[in-house]
Amino acid sequence: MARRIAAGAAYGGGSVGLIGAATVGLVLAEVQLAKRQVGGGTAPVPPSANGRYGVAFAGPTDPLRFVMLGDSTAAGQGVRRAGQTPGALLASGLAAVAERPVDLRNVALPGARSDDLDRQVSLVLADPSGVPDVCVIMIGANDVTHRMPATQSVRCLSTAVRRLRTAGAEVVVGTCPDLGTIEPVYQPLRWLARRVSRQLAAAQTIGAVEQGGRTVSLGDLLGPEFEANPRELFGPDNYHPSAEGYATAAMAMLPTLCAVLGLWPESDHLDGSRREDMLPVAKAASQAAREAGTEVTGARAPWALLKHRRRRRLPAHTEPARRHGVDAADGADGGPPPSGSGATWRPARERP
Repeated sequence: MARRIAAGAAYGGGSVGLIGAATVGLVLAEVQLAKRQVGGGTAPVPPSANGRYGVAFAGPTDPLRFVMLGDSTAAGQGVRRAGQTPGALLASGLAAVAERPVDLRNVALPGARSDDLDRQVSLVLADPSGVPDVCVIMIGANDVTHRMPATQSVRCLSTAVRRLRTAGAEVVVGTCPDLGTIEPVYQPLRWLARRVSRQLAAAQTIGAVEQGGRTVSLGDLLGPEFEANPRELFGPDNYHPSAEGYATAAMAMLPTLCAVLGLWPESDHLDGSRREDMLPVAKAASQAAREAGTEVTGARAPWALLKHRRRRRLPAHTEPARRHGVDAADGADGGPPPSGSGATWRPARERP
């Protein structure tokens, strides 16, 4: 099904559905009802995390340019502090691994669907001299809940990845999260919502990899870990992730982000004990959609590498400097401390 969706996107088809139309309508109606039950689908306006991270590593080299694109999850909706957004967490991690400052720009828009990526990419590429080194795209949930045809969704994502890669930016896509774990969604609709999400995630993987990007499946964003521990990993609206939830997603994506920038050595060796393999891209996409945190990267067409990178805890967090409009002392009320403080941050539940 994922291959059919991707093929329809590539050749302009629009009739390929994820599942039967009546079933999709039922799922979407239940999702809309669920969103009303968890606070009208509203959440705090995401804080701006734009700015420079890792200022302690300033030196003769230019900062890495890092851009976030996508929907409310890319923007960090559901948390109230800049340092808790996925963009800030990933920028901090990149700065610590690269030992180099990272300039973060976030153009993601809450409520955006994949057809908004054209506008977002145009914003990113408006200045040819400031092409980002790496971009992260997190999109897909609103495509499902707003009944965007899957072929159109994948076509928009593929075009965005192609434009960014052509401009010289590396691209990592966090695929559609698992919508089957929103608490007010009950069986059998829970199963159907999960099926829709996973099929779209697999199709997104095929489209992105074929355009030169890498993908990381984000089922854990609203997936098994969230289902087991929803009170900690969902935010106040029970729809968007909490700070702990975003940290879980960021830890899943950080190794791929570092690998695509060459910040730690890549190996052609595939670890069989972690079920890594070289598979046809459609099969790799399908397997990745079933297991969150799985990376898919293109190899020799039509093959792709399926990797399960070990998750690494995020390093001590670095807030943007105050001159970028973000309070560098954000850690005073329980968040990560600013760079250079010598403190090591742990989530609140891990503190003595």
